[in-house]
Amino acid sequence: MTNMYFWHPAYDDYPVVGVTWKQARAFCIWRTWLLNWWLTDKGETWVNDFRLPTEAEWEYAARGGLQLSPFPWGGPYIRNARGCFLGNFKPMRGSYIDDGGFHTVKIFSYNPNDWGIYCMSGNAAEWTINAFDESAYDFMHDLNPDYQYEPVGPEEQIPVLNRKVIRGGSWKDFGHYLQVSSRTYEYQDTAKCYVGFRCVMTYLGRAKDDDL
Repeated sequence: MTNMYFWHPAYDDYPVVGVTWKQARAFCIWRTWLLNWWLTDKGETWVNDFRLPTEAEWEYAARGGLQLSPFPWGGPYIRNARGCFLGNFKPMRGSYIDDGGFHTVKIFSYNPNDWGIYCMSGNAAEWTINAFDESAYDFMHDLNPDYQYEPVGPEEQIPVLNRKVIRGGSWKDFGHYLQVSSRTYEYQDTAKCYVGFRCVMTYLGRAKDDDL
């Protein structure tokens, strides 16, 4: 897969993985530049930058309006009434193929949440913009929980300062990490075959009565 995954058409509908946190941020910058260049060429106004989501934004999107459910599809189970798995993860005692995928699968292989967003849990875990701290919930503001920290210079050599939050769980994780409230981390300069990302953009002009 190392030889084929990033370029072969067979993987066009698979999630991007093997990207570091820094590379994901760089892609957001490039995508912003590309869009704004196109808008300028059309004589239109620029929009907000693409970026990685905060973990609070990620969880809000993953829930899809189901505030009390542990999974994007509802809850509390990870199988449906027919016994079929509802996401791509490491089921049972590690029989990876029981859920239909040995590694990542096409992003449309499982049903989306109520907002039409696919693979918020399972398949590939996702980078967020936030730094990881076990006690972050104790000192972040509850109105907008957002803890960001990027080490520079000598601090980059301190591993604990290079941790970034990942959410959603992946094909190699057991069911706990597929819960929308579960959080863990990876180091920002490492690329993993089970961690990807998705871009978000702050909406311009949103009012509370707007349709989603």
